[in-house]
Amino acid sequence: MKLIIQIPCLNEAETLEIALNDLPKHIDGIDEIEYLIINDGSTDDTVEVAKRWGVQHIVTFKKNKGLAKGFMAGLDGCLRAGADIIVNTDADNQYCGADIEKLVRPILEGKADIVIGERPIDETEHFSPLKKKLQHIGSWTVRIASKSDIPDAPSGFRAYSRDAAMQLNVVNQYTYTLETIIQAGHDKIPMESVPIRTNPELRKSRLFHSMFGYVKKSMVTIIRSFMMYKPLRFFGGMGAVIFLLGFILGIRYLVFFFSGGAAGHIQSLILASTLMMMGCMTGIIGLQADIISANRKILEDVQYHVRKMDYDREKDNKEQQEQ
Repeated sequence: MKLIIQIPCLNEAETLEIALNDLPKHIDGIDEIEYLIINDGSTDDTVEVAKRWGVQHIVTFKKNKGLAKGFMAGLDGCLRAGADIIVNTDADNQYCGADIEKLVRPILEGKADIVIGERPIDETEHFSPLKKKLQHIGSWTVRIASKSDIPDAPSGFRAYSRDAAMQLNVVNQYTYTLETIIQAGHDKIPMESVPIRTNPELRKSRLFHSMFGYVKKSMVTIIRSFMMYKPLRFFGGMGAVIFLLGFILGIRYLVFFFSGGAAGHIQSLILASTLMMMGCMTGIIGLQADIISANRKILEDVQYHVRKMDYDREKDNKEQQEQ
């Protein structure tokens, strides 16, 4: 059983060694532990620090591509290196490395394929009251969209089984954390959450530059993911609300019509007709999107089997070479 711990890096020369030193060297049930960094266009000595420390695998982008692209490239590198379990953590040592054992335990026991670390958000000193509130609201929204019970959706401290990693796709350019939970919930991939500890802040977050930007990008990611994986519910619900508003206005007009006072309410009739037509059209868009979603599901299944054959062949070749 091989575990590979991956760390996305962008100019992390000052903190990377601290994070690497905190990672476990042995876990019961794991035969091998290896390490991989995703060098996302770093211009400092991040790669040299990693090599000097002894990191076995390095995935490099010549130009910064963002956290989502880096995460997927890391999964690809880990799978090609024969990982049975993949853990994602941060280069700023935000998460306690000893808690990786907590993350992998449900996978080793066959209880889950994705395990997400739940941070003590309310007890984290460097989180402002507003950020704590937004974290809770965002996680609640993701739970609704994914029909899951993950309490800390933005947490990047995660473990994936080999099978789960091969099923994941991230299409947004911002972050993988929210979209992968919604996808996993849609695809019925078993998920669990475990409480974890955090370390004192070494540097400010680079994922967002303002609270408004964080909220905006997170909401766009959640809405887009929900539209992708639950299009009929999204457009059907929206269409039903629009149609209902038009229907209510239509009933209002009929009340005036039968009471003899409809002459001054023609605008309500026009608006009611427009809203009801818009509601029907939105519902039709939902049906079309649902058909596209079904086709995408077929493509995802094909992609999964192609990935499995490709990665398993590489894993078998590496094992034969080692023998």
